[in-house]
Amino acid sequence: MTEKLIALVDGSTYSKSVCDHAAWIAERTGLSVELMHVLGRREGGAGSDLSGSIALGARSSLLQELSSLDEQRAKLVVHRGRAILEDAKVLLDEAGVKATEHLRHGDLVEAISEKEAGAEMILIGKRGEAVDFAKGHLGSNLERVMRVARKPLFVASRAFRSINRVLVAYDGSASAMRAVDYVARSRIYAGLSVTVVTAGSETESVKKGLADAKAMLSAAGLETETQILSGQPEEALGKLIEDAGFDHMVMGASGHSRLRSLFVGSTSLEMIRTCKVPILLVR
Repeated sequence: MTEKLIALVDGSTYSKSVCDHAAWIAERTGLSVELMHVLGRREGGAGSDLSGSIALGARSSLLQELSSLDEQRAKLVVHRGRAILEDAKVLLDEAGVKATEHLRHGDLVEAISEKEAGAEMILIGKRGEAVDFAKGHLGSNLERVMRVARKPLFVASRAFRSINRVLVAYDGSASAMRAVDYVARSRIYAGLSVTVVTAGSETESVKKGLADAKAMLSAAGLETETQILSGQPEEALGKLIEDAGFDHMVMGASGHSRLRSLFVGSTSLEMIRTCKVPILLVR
């Protein structure tokens, strides 16, 4: 097992939740945390050059002033990024978790692709900096990260709460079985109550798949139950989480049958948007 988690923080409401979840995972696993804040290419860079919009013949003093404003803004963006990381590190320090800080310029997806090989997991908030202005939408970066991340992706909910009951969504696919295997092997889930759930008809194949998943989890010492739901997965699973009081959901990041739609395009984001508990996506 690798020795760190990558926690993405952007200064939004969800950043504290990302840190709290990272601390919880680190405490259970002994992993360290690498806090990452990525400054986009246009943040304080040449792409925001104010002086470039001034026509020829403008007074040189104005051009100099605008150029100075560009430089000041670029410096403020960097200072803000460092402050976000410092605040996040304080939260982890207070929890007794070892954390490092990494401020990076460039594209978030590229940064993750380069760094994730040395990480056990990536943590990201469900929404980003614009959450208060667009409460019905997910973070603009989340879907991009979902599509490229190869390591398990932990999507933090708005606020942390203690995790005791875990729902594993299962559809019989290889991805779903890898999710079950991850839960069985990971120290994160040791001692927690796990329920493996599928949506669809109660066929012999479905029952056998659930039995196999339960056997794997039980062999790992986890208290495990299984359940078959009727209806559309995104509706049935969301209702079960609310009604039964689950604290966390684990899913394969791709699959087949109806569950596959949860991770393709807008339907996947809809599931994450409406679900109030943190979700772990396993490739």
